[in-house]
Amino acid sequence: MMLPQVDPASVSGNIVVAGSSTVFPLTEAMADRFKADGFAGEITIDSIGSGGGFERFCKTGETDISNASRAIKDEEAANCQAIGRTAIEFRVGTDALAVVVSSENDFATDVTLEELAKIFSNEVTQWSEVRPEWPAENILRFSPGTDSGTYDFFVEAVMLPAYGEEKAEEAILTAENIQFSEDDNVLVQGVEGSPYAIGYFGFAYYLENEGKLKAISVNGVTPNAETAESNEYPLARPLFIYSDATIMADKPEVAAYVNYFLTVVNDLIIEVGYFPASTAALDAAKQAWLDAMGQ
Repeated sequence: MMLPQVDPASVSGNIVVAGSSTVFPLTEAMADRFKADGFAGEITIDSIGSGGGFERFCKTGETDISNASRAIKDEEAANCQAIGRTAIEFRVGTDALAVVVSSENDFATDVTLEELAKIFSNEVTQWSEVRPEWPAENILRFSPGTDSGTYDFFVEAVMLPAYGEEKAEEAILTAENIQFSEDDNVLVQGVEGSPYAIGYFGFAYYLENEGKLKAISVNGVTPNAETAESNEYPLARPLFIYSDATIMADKPEVAAYVNYFLTVVNDLIIEVGYFPASTAALDAAKQAWLDAMGQ
């Protein structure tokens, strides 16, 4: 499906974006290209987590676009409605969440989802409690912060099946030797610092630090484009941006930018470290833009 052609040089003004740290590198690359193609306005992008992004978009109404590594929650959509906004979802890609250890780790190469839940829980303290052949050393755990869509996804995909709805979040939040951060670079440095450390974050951040870290397979499946798109890799997830029809009508630069994003995203996405959304998902996003613009 083709959208109407956009000339970035024909629009001006400011575009304000905030949200997912996972979507941030893709948005940054997109903004740079939009400017290189002629947009003379200003694009502000804050990496504050999916939840923080929806807070700004739906509660305070400060932003034009919300980046998210999960779908909007009912409560957040209701907050949007309360300030006269209807959040429109645009699927822009697919991420595989990488589970990483230090390059000095010589024992962990693959985990089951059940073992991964245990590793990040209050149930165990040492590696040997997960597998007897692993070292009797404390597990040093690094996790995105609780405002991150990556954290939400991990709890839903890993902790929930193992511990149930009531205890899933408590299990990770009360685990020993765990550090939470909204800054993925803090997580990279933490995992890199010890052979007994483990963390998780978006695949792009792993690729940037591939020499320092090793990604381990989950249920015997390595994260890559094929396993992410086929859902064979159990920790693959969709990536989104959100906007609103009134915002796009009032600010043509936002409408142009979203159109441009959907039109060229597949030219950039692999280079940034993510995987394309399916043709059907991207076409649905383009149709959502056309519907929002009354076209």
